[in-house]
Amino acid sequence: GANASALEKEIGPEQFPVNEHYFGLVNFGNTCYCNSVLQALYFCRPFREKVLAYKVQPRKKESLLTCLSDLFNSIATQKKKVGVIPPKKFISRLRKENELFDNYMQQDAHEFLNYLLNTIADLLQEEKKQEKQNGKLQNGSIESEEGDKNDLTWVHEIFQGTLTNETRCLNCEAVSSKDEDFLDLSVDVEQNTSITHCLRGFSNTETLCSEYKYYCEQCRSKQEAQKRMRVKKLPMILALHLKRFKYMDQLHRYTKLSYRVVFPLELRLFNTSGDATNPDRMYDLVAVVVHCG
Repeated sequence: GANASALEKEIGPEQFPVNEHYFGLVNFGNTCYCNSVLQALYFCRPFREKVLAYKVQPRKKESLLTCLSDLFNSIATQKKKVGVIPPKKFISRLRKENELFDNYMQQDAHEFLNYLLNTIADLLQEEKKQEKQNGKLQNGSIESEEGDKNDLTWVHEIFQGTLTNETRCLNCEAVSSKDEDFLDLSVDVEQNTSITHCLRGFSNTETLCSEYKYYCEQCRSKQEAQKRMRVKKLPMILALHLKRFKYMDQLHRYTKLSYRVVFPLELRLFNTSGDATNPDRMYDLVAVVVHCG
């Protein structure tokens, strides 16, 4: 219609998803690192749905999560399809909670993503713990405290995957493996590279020899070994972080690698372990955050 925005006209009304909103976020002095991550998270459907569902729960004291749910709700309930929203309450809460972000300097988007996801997970775990304690007081029963630490939240359900670190002794061929959970994968970048190539590098086999020999439990001595990282449990949403800062010995400082990294619209992880769950999961690209400058 006549009221359609320039964006709608450019994309074409038939391409514009029903009930979707595209709102820019006002920059409060170098807060683009935060705004770009919030935009990426808003378009991660499972995450957005959980944050909006949190909004309708009984009112809780202000936290980063209540501010985020208010922000997402104000975008989702706009009458217009496109526009601008100032995330003022969220930014002021962020600055109150973490002095790292309490300034007008440029910050790292990856650090902010990690901080936000971990903070939300901690809040949800604390709420779960409180609910359990309140339930126990009402029931008058004392249950085991075990498992409280392992309570997975919807942040973990959405973003958490598991890596397995496999080490094979070259003397006796015994393989030992150690699992570790991740919310995102950090991969090295090279010149003229692609996401697939970066992931291949991440899972390259590394030989441990000379002073880096591995202590083999079977041989009961230090032996040469081969080590590699594989993905054992694929997350629902895969967050990849490209390590664009590299320490240059000759410069005695970190320098930014502005290499072009080709990314596909669909990605299948090939660096999975033999016992991986759902190894053929196909990922569709939902967001890319690139900092220029």
